[in-house]
Amino acid sequence: MTDRLPRLLSLVPYLLARPGVAVAAAAADFGTTEKQLRRDLELLWMCGLPGYGPGDLVDLSFSGDTVTVTEDAGMRRPLRLTTAEATALLVALRTLGDVPGMVDTDAVRRATAKIEHAVGDAGRASMAVEFTAQEEATTTAVRASLEAGRALCIVYYTAGRDVVTRRTIDPMRLLLVEGRGYLEAWCRRAGAVRLFRLDRVEHVEVLDEPAAPPPDSEPTDLTGGLFRPSAEHRSAVLLLEPAARWVAEYYPVDEVVDAGEGRVRVVLRYADPAWLVRLVLGLGGDARVLEPPEVADTVARRAREALGHLSDETE
Repeated sequence: MTDRLPRLLSLVPYLLARPGVAVAAAAADFGTTEKQLRRDLELLWMCGLPGYGPGDLVDLSFSGDTVTVTEDAGMRRPLRLTTAEATALLVALRTLGDVPGMVDTDAVRRATAKIEHAVGDAGRASMAVEFTAQEEATTTAVRASLEAGRALCIVYYTAGRDVVTRRTIDPMRLLLVEGRGYLEAWCRRAGAVRLFRLDRVEHVEVLDEPAAPPPDSEPTDLTGGLFRPSAEHRSAVLLLEPAARWVAEYYPVDEVVDAGEGRVRVVLRYADPAWLVRLVLGLGGDARVLEPPEVADTVARRAREALGHLSDETE
């Protein structure tokens, strides 16, 4: 099955260059059987461009044991990527390749090398993916625990509550979601399956005891997205200046809208209003609460109080 898609993508250009080629000869060139090649041709016959009317679908003409493409539906040319598209693909591939235990890293790096060669220096110059020393140490320890079947002790920062906790967890699998690495594990403290973002793990230790998630532990269903707000989560609308745009990447947001001049308007989820107030105050003038009004009022009041204390100290 893994060989079929590349073969299907290659068949139309191949047949266009060899009108009237014998099916047996084409099968031999692709290293498959005549029966399989005919199945591929039948599938190609149903492929094409949206609209799927005459001229939109791949059309083939058979004469005896030969085949000719009479309509290529835009598949005449090989796929070409713009520099921006290739760079985005390279960033994703390098992220996959640099997270230990996530995928077949050899295959990822071979694909990366091919795209680097095709895109040239322009793509290589803009594709850096940085991992901190702590993230590398974390992923190495996580991979070791998964391979050895060992439990972990982690010190973890929960951004939504602005708290740091120590937890003993039973690792289940590594995930790459929306460009970030996560460890899915049974958290003994919470008594449930949790996703731990690797760049928020402040310390990790592989324990001598075996990992033992309960038999009924279910993998997290990510079909509806990574973040699923609970009843305690509320929404705030923030206007972020360019220097604070990182907030939209670090915290769970439902919406990011360009507000011009490098600013963005985001809908951010939060559970604790006091945490949100501290976050906005810590960003100085680079963030402003648009909604809810009670949080905006609290931020303004706290800012005025701080300025008042500063004035008293300088007098």
